[in-house]
Amino acid sequence: MESILKASNLTKSYFRKKGLNNLDLEIPLGRIVGLLGPNGSGKTTFIKIAAGILRHTSGEIKIDGQDSGVYTKSVVAYLPDVNFLYKWMKIKHAVKFYKDMFKDFDENKCKELLVFMDLDENDKVTTLSKGMMEKLNLSLTLARKAKLYILDEPLGGVDPTAREKILNAIIDNCREDSSMIVTTHLVNDIERLFDDVAFISEGKIVLQGNAEELRIEKGKSIDELYREVFK
Repeated sequence: MESILKASNLTKSYFRKKGLNNLDLEIPLGRIVGLLGPNGSGKTTFIKIAAGILRHTSGEIKIDGQDSGVYTKSVVAYLPDVNFLYKWMKIKHAVKFYKDMFKDFDENKCKELLVFMDLDENDKVTTLSKGMMEKLNLSLTLARKAKLYILDEPLGGVDPTAREKILNAIIDNCREDSSMIVTTHLVNDIERLFDDVAFISEGKIVLQGNAEELRIEKGKSIDELYREVFK
C-alpha cells in the first residue's frame, strides 16, 4: 500500500528535552489516522513538523516521497488548534483569502460546506462562537484538494450537537487518494472516524494499528484502550 507520510527515527530536541524521540510512523493513502496522546506527548510537535512549520533535529520525514519543503507544504492542508484569520474579515473574505493562498482550494466546495455547517458568508469572524469558528476553519481546510489533511483537535470547542456535523463533514470529505491525521483528546466522541490509530507518549509511538483489529484483539474500545495506555 502506498504511503503518504513516512517518519523514521524522527527526533526533535528542545535544549535538554526531547519533543520527539526516534519516532517511527507510516501513514498509507486513503486512511483516517487518529494520533492520540495526552498533552506534552509530542502530538503537536509531530504535526507541526509534518505541516512544515517546525524543523526536526534528526531522522527523516517524507511526505508523498519528498523531504519537507515547498512541494510538501502544497499537498498538506493543516488545521491548527488556534485561530489564524484576521479580525476585520467576514466569512466571505476568509474564503477569498484561502482562494488566493492555495492553488488547490475549491471555492464551490467551500460554499457547500458553509451551507452544511449553517454559516452565513456575511457574518464577521469576530462575532462567531468558538464552535462556529471551528466549523469555518474546518470548511476552509477541507475545501482544499490536498493529499494529507492534518486536523489538530477539530472538536475542541464544539458542543455535542455540532460534533456530529463536523464528524460527518470529515467522513464525507475523505477521499481514497488522500489521508487524514486527526489529533484529539475526545477519543470517545471521535473514534468511529478512525481507520488506524497511533498512541504517542514521550515523543514516540507506543502502540499503533488498525482500529477495528485493535478493538477485537484487546476487547476494548479505542477510548478504553487510550485510558489504559495513559493511566
